[in-house]
Amino acid sequence: MIAALRALALLAGLSVLPTIALAQTASEAPIAETPIVIGRSYALPSAIMGAPREINVWLPPGYADSGKTYPVLYVLDGGQDQDFHHISGLAQLGTVVGTTRDVIVVGIASVDRRNELALPTQDPELIARYPTQGHSDRFRRFVAEEVQPFVETRFRTSGETALMGESLAGLFVVETFLKEPQMFDAYVAVSPSLWWDGGVLARQSGAHLRDQSNDPRTLILTLGDEGPEMQAPMDVLTANLRDHALPGLSWNFTPRPTETHATIYHGAALDAFRRLYAVPAP
Repeated sequence: MIAALRALALLAGLSVLPTIALAQTASEAPIAETPIVIGRSYALPSAIMGAPREINVWLPPGYADSGKTYPVLYVLDGGQDQDFHHISGLAQLGTVVGTTRDVIVVGIASVDRRNELALPTQDPELIARYPTQGHSDRFRRFVAEEVQPFVETRFRTSGETALMGESLAGLFVVETFLKEPQMFDAYVAVSPSLWWDGGVLARQSGAHLRDQSNDPRTLILTLGDEGPEMQAPMDVLTANLRDHALPGLSWNFTPRPTETHATIYHGAALDAFRRLYAVPAP
């Protein structure tokens, strides 16, 4: 091949050998490859859950050298193959463009979602379909007694906390807000599955709200165009919030009629970031 090219080059009065040699050298040069490190994943031993559990942590750029403390956003369904990457990506974007404050994102992976995120049901059909369901109280103890202490002792946290989740994780967010409101300062429930167990949590919300203290809290609710099964219990919950929420609670419900259950989370999470972590005016 090279001999043939040399003959053609001589006929044309040209030399192609340097070009060929350069191409061969370039093709043989190694391509540098390095991993992209987005965060750290921990296998947290858990006596409550009976096995190590995946906890993923994203730290703001400059964390190592700043010496500052940071608010913490806890994300349910926060596994690496769940919602951790796209929620930590919103935090990273807000930091880069300066639209939101720096925040530590902690993803709490789920394994059996109806076991860990749903309250017990009395519905025979749900019990038959999901025999392991109904242990949200145990998962809540895991978060409160093992995950939060791990984060608070290992990282520089400011004491400002929030819990975010979508669908069944949104149901867990609402249940935690109603039953253990002191666990977090802010709660974000995107398309919460309030239909679970016939909407009983929404119906009981008034009694829970009346029992709460007047400590400052934030509750952000949103729902897409998801049919009456999702809308009806949300209407019950928001009616109870209007009637029974104490002045210390700042809450809002944002309908998103152009979104579905499959499309709502990313945009709703971005709006929550901008509300919870707004950059103070100069």
